[in-house]
Amino acid sequence: MGSVQMTDQQNTQNVEESDYSLNKVPYKERNMDWLSITNITFGIATAIFYFQLGSVMALQFGAINALISAGYAIVVAGIMATIISYLSARSGMNVNLMSRGGGFGYIGASLTSLIYASNFIMYCAFEGMILVYAVHEFFPVIPKWVLIVVFGSLVIPLNWFGIKQLDKLQKWSLPIFFAFLIGAITVALFTTSLYDGAFWTYMPEGVQVGGTALLMCIGMQHGIMGLTALLASDYARFLKPEHIKLGSVAIGFIPQIFCYGVMGGLGIWFGVRLAEPNPGVYIVQLLGIGGALFTMLTQVRINVTNIYSSSLSLSNFFENVFRFTPGRRFWIVVAGMTAMALMLGGIVDHLDAALTFQGVFLLAWASVLITDALIVKMLLKIGPAFYEARQDNLYKWNPVGVVSLIIASVLGTVAALGYMGPFLANTAAFFASLLAALLTVLIAVVTKGGYYLKTDVDDVNEEDYLFKPKSYKRKTYSVKRPVFLNAERIQK
Repeated sequence: MGSVQMTDQQNTQNVEESDYSLNKVPYKERNMDWLSITNITFGIATAIFYFQLGSVMALQFGAINALISAGYAIVVAGIMATIISYLSARSGMNVNLMSRGGGFGYIGASLTSLIYASNFIMYCAFEGMILVYAVHEFFPVIPKWVLIVVFGSLVIPLNWFGIKQLDKLQKWSLPIFFAFLIGAITVALFTTSLYDGAFWTYMPEGVQVGGTALLMCIGMQHGIMGLTALLASDYARFLKPEHIKLGSVAIGFIPQIFCYGVMGGLGIWFGVRLAEPNPGVYIVQLLGIGGALFTMLTQVRINVTNIYSSSLSLSNFFENVFRFTPGRRFWIVVAGMTAMALMLGGIVDHLDAALTFQGVFLLAWASVLITDALIVKMLLKIGPAFYEARQDNLYKWNPVGVVSLIIASVLGTVAALGYMGPFLANTAAFFASLLAALLTVLIAVVTKGGYYLKTDVDDVNEEDYLFKPKSYKRKTYSVKRPVFLNAERIQK
């Protein structure tokens, strides 16, 4: 009896140390208010990467096209993030765990976790290099590799104690961020603009409003939109039950408004006014040593969230596929070291290719999760109306999500590479998300929900349902065997 109690205590400790990377957050542990969760997500919303995105789009494709694409990103990413936040808050799971019962199976979901983790690690490297360039601009005597090692190592201890530590870090650093931001805007206002007209009228020679230029801007926004929408689930799962409705909208839209509208809009303004696309350069030129400190603050804020999310995804993948569970802190170190290796290897030189693939994959993945919840589970009543994450109750693969994601991602990538014409090349991620949604519904109907559960589930509580039922009576959810496919044979 004593050994059983000790095992339970050890399991509880492991779950706490991993921030529930392998389990759903217990109902009693969902105790954070929506302001705290939104504050944490501001870590990604305040990244200088959005300055760079806005500046590059404005200088290459015109300010008005960049502004229109920002509005598009706010609406689309905001809606997606709101739905995913709601599903996460209801289930207590992040997208890695939701994917298990949301159409992928536990091995299928593991593959998405690995690619998801790689996305965050790559963004950590991109954001880290902005910081390295900023500090190197002010202190050119320090070799870049030294700065990479120093700043790459810094985010590891800042992630050590999980979401509570992140909340404190983001909360106390946010006022400092705004002080620096106001300072940069003020100095820029008193700096002679290199463009004579109003910044929103800037248009490079030969570029027009709309058309290919606008599609190019939208395509660049797609590279990050899926990530900001999916990221919300890592934190919304801790939301208080009574804050779910308001909190989901706040977590879904407020960070999107700030990152695409405020930060992206300021990036457009800075880029046009100073004729410089790299914020690591113009922020330092405006504020001097203060600019280097400002860049350091923003990049540390974003990279702690990048490392946190990547560590959750890596934990999920290696636990499912290899039954290797060293704990989330181990994966913090792995993610941080991998990001440093990418920075040293010159990952920034491949930014366009990385954003293209990430945009296609992440938007398609988000589309599968949302379609599975709203249409397959809610409207068509196919599959369970809750997320089951326990491996013993799941098939390894569910064709609803796996097949949809693979087909949509492959065709989306082919389109992004230009093999389906210029229009689809610039809208590949949007095309992939629509295709993924259609395939999700089609395959769910054909398989009749037979791959969601392998065994009967008799411990489903009212709070486990994604959409609160009008009347609830605890019952056993019996599995449904597919008519057209042999689930048993495929699993073998």
